[in-house]
Amino acid sequence: MVILIYSLGSAAYRFYLRITLNRRIAFIDCYEWPTGLVEKLSIRHPDLTSKDTDLISKGLKQFFRAYLRSGRQYVAMPSQAADDLWHEFILYTRSYQEFCNKAFGRFLHHTPAVVLAPEQKRDNEGLRRVWWQCCKETNIDPVNPAMLPLLFALDQKLHIPNGFVYHPNCKQLRARGGAGVQCGGDFASSSYDGGTDGFGHSGSDGADGVGADGGGDGGCGGGCGGGD
Repeated sequence: MVILIYSLGSAAYRFYLRITLNRRIAFIDCYEWPTGLVEKLSIRHPDLTSKDTDLISKGLKQFFRAYLRSGRQYVAMPSQAADDLWHEFILYTRSYQEFCNKAFGRFLHHTPAVVLAPEQKRDNEGLRRVWWQCCKETNIDPVNPAMLPLLFALDQKLHIPNGFVYHPNCKQLRARGGAGVQCGGDFASSSYDGGTDGFGHSGSDGADGVGADGGGDGGCGGGCGGGD
């Protein structure tokens, strides 16, 4: 009897986590940026078109979903373009605070964009976590990727100055002497820092693994709920 009650309670809690996660994902997908925010990004990068800034907006939301699905563990930003939009968003202090409360239930502090590197073990963990979640969301094999998730492709696609360039598979590039090239397949390797922390690990608060029923940027026609 005790086991049955425990099982029912556990199932109810997991159902609650699933509903909460789905509501927060829907809120992120449907969120409309504060007035003037995207225009500030265009001032920083005047060569960007409206289509380009729309891609960056989607990339930043993919980052936010990765953070949420990882169980709100430490994450690192892999894109300079998305990082620039994130930084501008934070300057809208009240809007950003409200967004974090509804999307995550807590404040998400900004960390600068970084790249996979042997001397940055903590950042590598955060990058691996984001890589894993973005790949899962877009049905990409995180170990042997045939393509890049949007967030990791942005800087090269949009020719962002001082941006971070990733390639899905670098075997041929490195065979031609492409030293220092960042490769999607490297996220599964321990050769950079002796470990693979963050790669494929479930979220500490149970958010990852209970399901969000698909990727992000889905339809928002039914109205978007806030977070708990």
